[in-house]
Amino acid sequence: SGANFSAADYINMRERKLAYVAKISSFLEDWDYLITPAASVAAFPVERVRPPHWPEHAWDWLAWAEFLYPFNMSSHPAASVPCGMTPAGLPVGLQIVSRRFNDLEVLQAAAAFEEAVPMWRQRPIIGQC
Repeated sequence: SGANFSAADYINMRERKLAYVAKISSFLEDWDYLITPAASVAAFPVERVRPPHWPEHAWDWLAWAEFLYPFNMSSHPAASVPCGMTPAGLPVGLQIVSRRFNDLEVLQAAAAFEEAVPMWRQRPIIGQC
């Protein structure tokens, strides 16, 4: 699909992305960590690209991954740790994000959370995912 865009289109989109990354970086400079859900939905079958009850669209993963892709795209370090279970017994994730190149502190925060809240010891109910 990239063949449908001109070099000028590409440069314009690249500038928009860099401006977006700069805004995220500027926001995170004032905080040690940003804590978010890892995803906006509970686990769903691995063979699907979206939850079964969600409508289809061109970017099926984008709607339920809105907490993930901004930091993947902007190269900010992030870690996901288990933080609970749904009433159906499915895992829920917590995402820890920080400033660029602050990877070590993100990993240390994730380890501290896992030690304080040892959800990793629990297992999802088989057959629910």
